[in-house]
Amino acid sequence: MNMAAQDELNQLERVFLRLGHAETDDQLQDIISKFLPPVLLKLSSVQEGVRKKVMELLVHLNKRIKSRPLIQLPVETLLVQYQDPAAASFVTNFTIIYIKMGYPRLEVGNQCELAPTLLTAMEGKPEPQQDSLMHLLIPSLYHMKYPKDSSNSSKMASPFILMEKPKTVQLLLEFMLDVLLMPYGFVLNEPPTRPAPSSPQGSSGAAAAGPGLPQPPPGMSVYAAKRVIGEAQWSPEQLEQCKLGIVKFIEAEQVPEVETVIHLVVASSDTRHGVATAADLELKSKQSIIDWNNPLIVNRMYKVYLGDIPLKTKGASLKRELKHEPVSTRVKMKILPHLLRSRLAAECFPANIQVVYDGLFGANTNNKLLSLTLQFVHHICQVCPDTNKPLGLMLLNGLTKLINEYKEDPKLLCMAYSAVGKLSSRMPQLFTKDIALVQQFFEAMCKEEPDVRLAIQEALSMMVGAYANLQGALLNLMEALVAAYMGKPEVQVRQVAMKYASTVFAPDHVPSRYLLLLAAGDPREEVCSEAQRVLRALPAKNSEKEGRKPMPSFPDMVAYIQEKAAQRMKTPAKYIVGTYTLPFNPSAFGEIVLYLRMCLAHSAGATPVSKSLADMQDDAPAIGRYTHALLSNEPLTSPSSTGTKGAEVNPVQVYMELLQQLLSAVGGVPVMYCLLEVVSVCPHNLAPMFIHKIDWIKSLMNTNKEDLRELAAQLYAVVVSTMSGNELKTAVQTLIKITKDTHSPETQHGAIMALGYMVARYMSKRKSFANGDSALNREQRMNDTPKEDEELVAIATKAIGSFLDSGSPLLAVAACTALGEIGRNGPLLIPSEGEGFTKLAVVEKMLARIPSGKETLKMKERAIQTLGYLPVGDGDFAHQKKLLQGLMDSVEAKQVELQFHSDVENNDVVPWVLNSILAKYIPSQNPHVRQAACIWLLSLVKKLHQHKEIRSHLKEIQTAFISILSDPDELSQDVASKGLGLVYEMGGEGDQQELVSTLVETLMTGKRVKHAVSEDTEVFQGEALGKAPDGHGLSTYKELCSLASDLNQPDLVYKFMNLANHHAMWNSRKGAAFGFNIIAAKAGEQLAPYLPQLVPRLYRYQFDPNLGIRTAMTSIWDALVTDKNMVDKYLKEILQDVISNLTNNIWRARESACLALNDLIRGRNADDLIDHLEEIWETLFRVLDDIKESVRKAADITLKTLSKVCTRMCESSGLAAQRTVAVLLPTLLDKGIVSNVPEVRSLSIQTLVKVSKTAGNRLKPHAPRLIPALLEALSVLEPQVLNYLSLRATEQEKSAMDAARLSAAKSSPMMETINMCLQHLDVSVLGELVPRLCDLLKSGVGLGTKGGCASVIVSLTVQCPQDLTPYSGKLMSALLNGIHDRSSVVQKAFSFALGHLVRTSKDSSVEKLLLKLNTWYLEKEEPVYRSSCALTVHAISHYSPDVLKGHAVVALPLAFLGMHQAPGPDEEKGESHDATLWNEVWQEHVPGSFGGIRLYMTELIDITQKALQSQSWKMKAQGAAAMASIAKQQTGSLVAPHLGMVLSALLQGLVGRTWTGKEELLNAIGSVVSKCSGELQKSSPGQPSVPEVIDLVLKECRKDNLVYKMAALGCAADVLQATQEDRFSDMADILIPLIKKNSAATSRLRHDSDDDRDEKEKELQTEALLCAFQTLGKTWPNNTQTQERFQLDLCCLMCERLKLSTWRVQVGVLQSMKTYFQRLLLLEKEKDNQNFTALSLILTETCSALTHPLGKT
Repeated sequence: MNMAAQDELNQLERVFLRLGHAETDDQLQDIISKFLPPVLLKLSSVQEGVRKKVMELLVHLNKRIKSRPLIQLPVETLLVQYQDPAAASFVTNFTIIYIKMGYPRLEVGNQCELAPTLLTAMEGKPEPQQDSLMHLLIPSLYHMKYPKDSSNSSKMASPFILMEKPKTVQLLLEFMLDVLLMPYGFVLNEPPTRPAPSSPQGSSGAAAAGPGLPQPPPGMSVYAAKRVIGEAQWSPEQLEQCKLGIVKFIEAEQVPEVETVIHLVVASSDTRHGVATAADLELKSKQSIIDWNNPLIVNRMYKVYLGDIPLKTKGASLKRELKHEPVSTRVKMKILPHLLRSRLAAECFPANIQVVYDGLFGANTNNKLLSLTLQFVHHICQVCPDTNKPLGLMLLNGLTKLINEYKEDPKLLCMAYSAVGKLSSRMPQLFTKDIALVQQFFEAMCKEEPDVRLAIQEALSMMVGAYANLQGALLNLMEALVAAYMGKPEVQVRQVAMKYASTVFAPDHVPSRYLLLLAAGDPREEVCSEAQRVLRALPAKNSEKEGRKPMPSFPDMVAYIQEKAAQRMKTPAKYIVGTYTLPFNPSAFGEIVLYLRMCLAHSAGATPVSKSLADMQDDAPAIGRYTHALLSNEPLTSPSSTGTKGAEVNPVQVYMELLQQLLSAVGGVPVMYCLLEVVSVCPHNLAPMFIHKIDWIKSLMNTNKEDLRELAAQLYAVVVSTMSGNELKTAVQTLIKITKDTHSPETQHGAIMALGYMVARYMSKRKSFANGDSALNREQRMNDTPKEDEELVAIATKAIGSFLDSGSPLLAVAACTALGEIGRNGPLLIPSEGEGFTKLAVVEKMLARIPSGKETLKMKERAIQTLGYLPVGDGDFAHQKKLLQGLMDSVEAKQVELQFHSDVENNDVVPWVLNSILAKYIPSQNPHVRQAACIWLLSLVKKLHQHKEIRSHLKEIQTAFISILSDPDELSQDVASKGLGLVYEMGGEGDQQELVSTLVETLMTGKRVKHAVSEDTEVFQGEALGKAPDGHGLSTYKELCSLASDLNQPDLVYKFMNLANHHAMWNSRKGAAFGFNIIAAKAGEQLAPYLPQLVPRLYRYQFDPNLGIRTAMTSIWDALVTDKNMVDKYLKEILQDVISNLTNNIWRARESACLALNDLIRGRNADDLIDHLEEIWETLFRVLDDIKESVRKAADITLKTLSKVCTRMCESSGLAAQRTVAVLLPTLLDKGIVSNVPEVRSLSIQTLVKVSKTAGNRLKPHAPRLIPALLEALSVLEPQVLNYLSLRATEQEKSAMDAARLSAAKSSPMMETINMCLQHLDVSVLGELVPRLCDLLKSGVGLGTKGGCASVIVSLTVQCPQDLTPYSGKLMSALLNGIHDRSSVVQKAFSFALGHLVRTSKDSSVEKLLLKLNTWYLEKEEPVYRSSCALTVHAISHYSPDVLKGHAVVALPLAFLGMHQAPGPDEEKGESHDATLWNEVWQEHVPGSFGGIRLYMTELIDITQKALQSQSWKMKAQGAAAMASIAKQQTGSLVAPHLGMVLSALLQGLVGRTWTGKEELLNAIGSVVSKCSGELQKSSPGQPSVPEVIDLVLKECRKDNLVYKMAALGCAADVLQATQEDRFSDMADILIPLIKKNSAATSRLRHDSDDDRDEKEKELQTEALLCAFQTLGKTWPNNTQTQERFQLDLCCLMCERLKLSTWRVQVGVLQSMKTYFQRLLLLEKEKDNQNFTALSLILTETCSALTHPLGKT
């Protein structure tokens, strides 16, 4: 053992020694990384000495490490060692020290790699160590890289580790939350030993911290704060980074979202913008995923929000330092909005109420938090169960406390009030007994500002429901409360009080009704109209069953009103009108009276109505009975005693007094009517009370309101009729007298009416007496003097009759009405016919009024009414037929209402009337006559259906009705169809069958069936059934009939007719009498069994373009189809019906089918439609080309909807989407895109684009068809105007426009779609796609299509190069075919495609391509060929440089030749010029131009020779330029055989005539010979000799073209100068004449003109002169003979020109002179005499000439 211990000590010593020897940091680091882990393991040694030694070593190590921050520790090894479960705790304790020391020193990347290990290491370790590890881990999270998809994470396996270690995850999340809650720069102050005073956080904070403990940050416990601070607290910047790291960690979904929601919420409230924004964004992105009702999330939020609040039961269980504080207000404001999202949060009691109280009354609350809290209260009120009474009570108390105490922000007060309102509707039981709250709110409403007042109004309105069932004392309290506030000045207060009065109390509660009546007289519209609405609302049927009366009883209400009226008369509340004092204001009084009338009607058992007088009249009999009963129960008192014994006064009497009171002061027709009604129903009892008020009634008869006068006249008649005979006579005579008083028409009107009513009452009594009415015996007898009376009546009748012709419409109407009243009650006591005023005269006068255009409608109505009344009172009326005939003949347009007035009351004339209607009026040509006849016929059938005459003519009547069906007027049709229904119901079984068959036949064929009415009368004359103006005729009824026939139930047509027509007339009072709504309901029930067959047809008919049919069918549909799922149920049948009708022969059917289909498919699933899709698309495409525009429009709408539906279907995943794509694409491609109809094409393409975007990989099988189709579409859908503009534009404009067009096509949705398809291509598809692409390239027309094809080819070369190789050749030839397009943009696109395509092509194909381009370039003269060659080679060079290198021998010589292409006349030598492109190709692929030419010399000479031999002058010139270029660049190094080749080629080119650009050859020869003269001296096979060259050049010098001649002379000069050959004599022959000729020409030009053209000529001559002198100088030989021969002449010539020329020529001459003298051999020779003479001559000449230009200066 000791030996082992000794060994260990020795080892440690050696380590120590090594440490001591370590001089550099690196050495030290190596030793540490190697030995630190094993040394730490020695701590587990049993030997004390070893352990001591280790400790010693570690102390030394620590000192060294701490002073050297860059030294790295072996953290990874230490972590492995730390995790060893067998390791002693002593070892692990020391290991973690070094982990903590070493981990922060690591590089960020290493820290990230080890982060997961840190997490793993935490498992099962003591808490402090876990905290330390987390403290290390958190900062590195910021730098972590997470895989985008956590499922295939390779670098970081932490997700999997975390899943297995829930405890560690929990610890980590808690720690993270504490870090996020930690404020920046927080300092944990340890308090003094004495307890600290209460903290600013409120009492809870102080309690949490407790005595002796520091105050933690909000949301944290002391323990949490300490562990986050750790041993070395993070700086604010570090803390921010940590928080960001945590947010990143959460974003990477390393732990489930549920766990981290609270972290994100807390982080989003951070004070640093970066952290808050990152967390906010993450929260928003997860908003929809998070389940806010998850208990885990909700409880966490509450826990963080509230901290650890001590509940009484669990107070002792939590240590003080572990107790969490509530979070800060900032965090609370972030948590609350999320609690608002959660239903569960609102139900968590008591936490919810704790949050509410904290927000409302907490020490640190602010307005924003208050606002959020109140929103939370609203949320609770909406969600919480209404059974939680403590919650409700606490909420109510909290809200009332806030309302009482808070006075700052009115908006918050509003929210509080409205929360109370919501709470009341949720938990009404809390409020029911608390009327004080209502009072408080009412009070507040009077005092608060308008905004708050509105909120209180809303709250009170919501609270109403809580008080609906008040009883006893509480009800009385509420009554007093409402009464008190009903009179307040604030309108809202009155409004709410009125609402309480109407809602809280039962409808028969008298005091509340009284309050409502007062409110109904309120000056403000909103109060009075609402009160009126409540008062006039008819009682619901079920309320009576529940035992609630809908209104108070009449006696109770009257008594209460009387009592209140009496009280008010004594107070300032009374109202004064003129001389009258009223207890109520007029509008309230009016409402009171009408409400009393409603109570009277209700008590009498009638329906209480207060709107129209006509409806009120219907209740008179019931009211009469009830009034009799009331009067018999309580005796009437005399008017004088009313005041003394109020209680015993009869209610009827009080009611009448109130009416009189209001009538006297204000008047009013309804009030007058109420009084008249009550007196009329009991005239014996009540009329006598008015005898002493007869003058008052008369005064009412003179008012300015016509209706009021009529009613007053009636009352007058009732009252007077009860008087004794003499008084009656007097009254009649007085009235007759008044009628003659013409001063006041109103008085006359009243008198006539009163007279009429009085005579009528007399006749009525006489009639009843004759019938032995016993009641009359009790009346005073009037028949004592019948003769006198009759005379009086006759006089009165005549007096009335005299006004029939009155010019005043008012009096004529009065006379008419009065005669009607008399006639209704008995026969008119005037002669039947003859002279004077007779019955016949009355009839004729009335009939004359009806058709007259001058008369008012009222006059006509009254006239018809009177005529109707005459036979009623007089059974033996002599002129009945005339009367009826007149009525029938007098029909006039647009007087529908009048027809309903006309009625046949006498059975004896029925046959005659029926015959007249059927024979004369129904067949009339005048539609108004037919309409009237139809209405009469309907009246006859309805009212006299038992009459034998009617029953025996059912068929004729049906035929008559059928004929009216086709009238254009809706009402006529409707009346006729109703009539048909009635006729059918009346017939027996046999009749019914016959009627049905007749109807069906007539409707379906349009032929009329003829029936004889009598022997000589035909019902119908003329043609078949009439047509409506729009030509539809009977279409509606035909459709109904065919519908019935299809069901094999033809008799159903009557049911359909009843359901189909609901004209407004049937809702009017007169129309409703026919009761058709009942028949319709019955018909609906009978049709129910036929629904399966009916639904598909009806569904389609609802969209019929014929308004009549559509309305009819919609009515039937609404009546029959009550189940919402009916359409789904019969979907298949409806679809079949609709699709089959899309191609119906009738356009209406086609249009309705389209519209129905549009409605049907909207929002459907794929499965419902997929089987029919193909058929629907194809059929709709056909319909889109329909002959009728409206059908086309309908088809277009439907197709657009279908397109949307299909796109949506393709979006989904699964089989349905695949099937949809498989069905849809072939249809669109085969039928849609190829259609001739532009709309079909356009829509198909749009749909294709949309579908392709959504279908993805499912497109692959269809790509070979889809891509070409879309490519074609690129041009089809382009506006044609662009082509037109493109043709008219200049070349430059066209190019710019085409580029823009192509760019637009490429960015179009179609191209997008093509690119999407291309992503899914492979070998299987290419075989089919490429041939189609080739066809398109050859035959495609539009710019877009061509450009698109090129783009597709480029994409294919990038996406599947190997797969494309077999097809490249085909594509290449197709592209080559189209490359010479007129559009430069298409050329570029194709070249671009070729440039890419050669990459995937075989070498042989590329070779062929380049050779073809070579041939084109050299042989074709058109610029388009040359530019396409340039573009293609440039594209190949740019995009496939390797390919070009492989074929450089062919391509580069062409490029070199191309470089020398001169720009055309329109072009500028810019970037896009061909030469520039060729230059780029050349420069890119040769090692410098010199080397390139050397490399490809043979090929270059070959191609330039071809160019020189070309037929094209331009190409020759280009070849010449190229040749010159070769020569110039290579001149210094040209040797045999290249020299011979170049020179031979140049000389060959010289032969022949002159052409533009030929000068280049001369320049080239000049430069070659001048630079290679040495080489040329050597003879070599195939190399021309110098003399040959000179001869050829001299030959060219003799050409006439001056410009060319100058070039040739220049060349000759260079050659002769270089070769030192003497050919001066030849040159002199050419030059001297040129100079002389030139000088003559120049002087001529100078004298002649100064024209622009001559200017150019002059310039040219000057240039020629300069050239000549230059050449003279250069060719002046060193040969004595030649010099001697020419020296003097030449000198003279030069001197002459020097004197005469311009300065430019002079300069040229002087340069030439210089050369002349330099080479002049005379100067070098011995001075013999001859020489001297020659020289002196020369010098003399020269000197004198030289002085000339010098003198000028």
